[in-house]
Amino acid sequence: MEAASHRPTWKTLLAFAIIYFVWGSTFLAIRVGVREVPPFLLAAMRFLIAGAVLCGWTIARGERSPNGRQWASLALLAVLIFVLDYGLLFWAEQRVPSGVAAVMMATIPAFMAVSEIVFLRTQRLTLRLALALLIGIGGVLVLASRSLNVDGTPIDRVGAVALIFASMSWSVASALMRKLPLPASKTMSSGAQMFAGGMFLGLTSVGLGEFRNFHPSNVSRGAWLSLLYLIVAGSIMGFTAYVWLLHHESPTKVGTYAYVNPVVAVLVGYFLGGEALNLRTILGSLFVLISVVVITTTRAGQAIAGAFVEDPG
Repeated sequence: MEAASHRPTWKTLLAFAIIYFVWGSTFLAIRVGVREVPPFLLAAMRFLIAGAVLCGWTIARGERSPNGRQWASLALLAVLIFVLDYGLLFWAEQRVPSGVAAVMMATIPAFMAVSEIVFLRTQRLTLRLALALLIGIGGVLVLASRSLNVDGTPIDRVGAVALIFASMSWSVASALMRKLPLPASKTMSSGAQMFAGGMFLGLTSVGLGEFRNFHPSNVSRGAWLSLLYLIVAGSIMGFTAYVWLLHHESPTKVGTYAYVNPVVAVLVGYFLGGEALNLRTILGSLFVLISVVVITTTRAGQAIAGAFVEDPG
């Protein structure tokens, strides 16, 4: 890690601003895009192009391409992360406000903690961790429960289930990353995952018949600009800033995007997307964010936070 005195402060601030605010704003960009472009097709275009750019840039710098075993691992992760996680996120944002979708996706550390405790048995359930998990579950219930008498309409149940399943898929992928053979270069690994994920998302889109009634000429400029923003700012610029930070700051600091992004997404959705900011959204978001902060700051959560940082959003 480079000494702090040898790098300009503005570079660090700019990199954090990108992973905080750009990644937080991508949730609204997704919602704008899926209003006119089928969700899996939109996700396929985003990650296929971004993955190709990152892989090409990495190879041009002299990095080795993945071997056969590594490609098999990358393909498995691509299905879990890009088809099941991002694909379901894009699909759910047809039914769920972008800010709330970001809050629901912030439950990923909670599901990672459960997998660490129940399946991998690498962590022990402490009272503090148990309380954090219960608070996180409470936040989801506040957002989705129809029986709770709180100001604001509960979110769509099908969309909520899709987002929970997406978070669970990410947690499984994060656990597998520690076991699977992957390229040493993080840029190559993530770029290849994006590219493979884009391919699988495209096949999924074809299988679901999304091309059947899709006419590019009918898509507005705003929807195309949202896709461009997702590719350039969200994936290429965001990932570049993220990798730079990993080489200059601790993973714990970099991992703070996990609970800054939902706040940014809720505010961006409210001010720019016209989404509701009611008591239900505020309480549910607060519970989920408290859960994430507690989980990632406990001793057991340090390993969880480290694994979470291995795969940025």
